[in-house]
Amino acid sequence: MKQSFEKGFITPHPVLILGTYDENGTPDAMNAAWGGQIAGNQIAVSLSSHKTTDNIRRNKEFTVAFATAEQIAACDYVGIVSGNKVPDKLAKCGLTVTKSDKVNAPVIDQLPVTIECKVTALQEEFGETRVVAEIVGMKAEESVLTDGKVDLGKLHPVVFDTVGLCYRVVGDSVGGAWSVGKQFD
Repeated sequence: MKQSFEKGFITPHPVLILGTYDENGTPDAMNAAWGGQIAGNQIAVSLSSHKTTDNIRRNKEFTVAFATAEQIAACDYVGIVSGNKVPDKLAKCGLTVTKSDKVNAPVIDQLPVTIECKVTALQEEFGETRVVAEIVGMKAEESVLTDGKVDLGKLHPVVFDTVGLCYRVVGDSVGGAWSVGKQFD
């Protein structure tokens, strides 16, 4: 029998590492779980007050890397430490950056897949800033590609489990999209 609860949840969430430059050109990154793709070439991320939020407002461009199992400690660190208090937090956790050639934002060298984004809307609501952005490019290490496409089995992206308050690695395929259900035709 199912039990009834007062509150619900949507889980898991992608673990997104947002990369920006501050007003001095210093790279910054933060861990954000409240985001996702909202159209073929658009994403949305909900942010509270952070240095990264200020940088996005100022520059209107940023990068989004996917946290991986191999880099989970560094990815967690950039989410628990403020760039306002620890300006060299990327270096402290061993992350280096290269400037994107498509947007004014850093690409984190140790994270194999990064999308490059330009802000199309900033919506202030409920004390949060919803950032809507167009994806204008993507960088992917060859080591995570199969037949020219990103292979999640090689990437090992992690998701945030809001119930268990932990990170989990994306697992095996359980069936082909738009095909496994054809057994009921």
